[in-house]
Amino acid sequence: MDVRREARSRMQSVLPVLLVSMLLLVAATSVHGREAAAAGTGAGASAGSSGGTTTKKKNAGKQQTGKQKKTVPSLVVFGDSIVDPGNNNDISTIVKANFPPYGHDFGQDHRPTGRFCNGRIPTDFIASKLGLKELLPAYLAPNLTKHDILTGVSFASGGTGYDPLTAQLASVISMTDQLRMFEDYKQQVRSAGSDAALHAMLTDGVFAVCAGSDDVANTYFTMRARSSYSHASYAQLMVSHATAFLDGLLATGARRVAIISMPPIGCVPSQRTLSGGLSRGCSEGHNEIATMVNAGMHDSVEALKAKHPGTRVVLMDIYGYLLDMMMRPGSYGFRESTLGCCGTGMMEVSVLCNGVTSAVCGDVKDYLFWDSYHPTEKAYKILVDYVYDNYLQQLIT
Repeated sequence: MDVRREARSRMQSVLPVLLVSMLLLVAATSVHGREAAAAGTGAGASAGSSGGTTTKKKNAGKQQTGKQKKTVPSLVVFGDSIVDPGNNNDISTIVKANFPPYGHDFGQDHRPTGRFCNGRIPTDFIASKLGLKELLPAYLAPNLTKHDILTGVSFASGGTGYDPLTAQLASVISMTDQLRMFEDYKQQVRSAGSDAALHAMLTDGVFAVCAGSDDVANTYFTMRARSSYSHASYAQLMVSHATAFLDGLLATGARRVAIISMPPIGCVPSQRTLSGGLSRGCSEGHNEIATMVNAGMHDSVEALKAKHPGTRVVLMDIYGYLLDMMMRPGSYGFRESTLGCCGTGMMEVSVLCNGVTSAVCGDVKDYLFWDSYHPTEKAYKILVDYVYDNYLQQLIT
């Protein structure tokens, strides 16, 4: 398709920039071992004054009562590596996860699929909870079935963000291009089903959006590509682009939209290593921008609902809940939350987490993070239980 060819052409031009940056970053931190890092930090390390306050668990796993949930025909997803099931596999980028040890616990054959995880990712669990299917496929997967098309796909691309510059720097599929691909997908739904099937998808299907972390971690802090922006002005830029994307999605006819909030990105292992000092504490600057974005998105969601009457738009706030998981891992069944399971756990992600140079930790279930940036399947399952019971129910009842 023209959209795909244009996106891939743009991706090739900036590929070397990200590769060099990643290699320099890992070289700078390779002098430290997993044991040294573990000794210098702990699960209870401070999240910083701007990291937000820890919130109590909010009905996680609680059985809902009252209204019966409505049958949901589909789940359609946009965003970054948290919800990318393999769209990056065949595009010209180094931001990939279609090789071991990714997929370490995926299915009976333990195969890498392009998911940035040891196993399933959030959208797989959500699709299962909605009764659609056990795995949500990538839109660019070569073997999509009629059932896949009618019940939903993911357009997400690891490394992308709300800021258009983020996708350019990582040579991945921008949020704008994901929305263009969605227009093509709508025609495929009509062809696979009917006009009624497309109408059902738009009015009763769930649309989920997850992005923003790469804007903060990569574009703003690591690459310093927006150095003229203050924390506040960059947060405003992100909110502006996110709002424009959501406005465009609602304009296509989508009526039930769930947006995953920014996480405490300053507390993920790689950002602790890069910006947390010798103690590898949480980065206050990262978390400050994240909380500003979340506040701005709350206001934007209300404005979008007013602009598009009859829509249901919900901001699923995971910041406090995930921060609590990071600060008190034992309460959620984890032993380690400041290091990833792959390699040293401090910097390995994507091509740096590989079967040649990166060993896997002894027991993955003890770890909140699979690599230095992405949670484990176990952590994702806990998070999905939380957002499903506290937010997604608002869309489907």
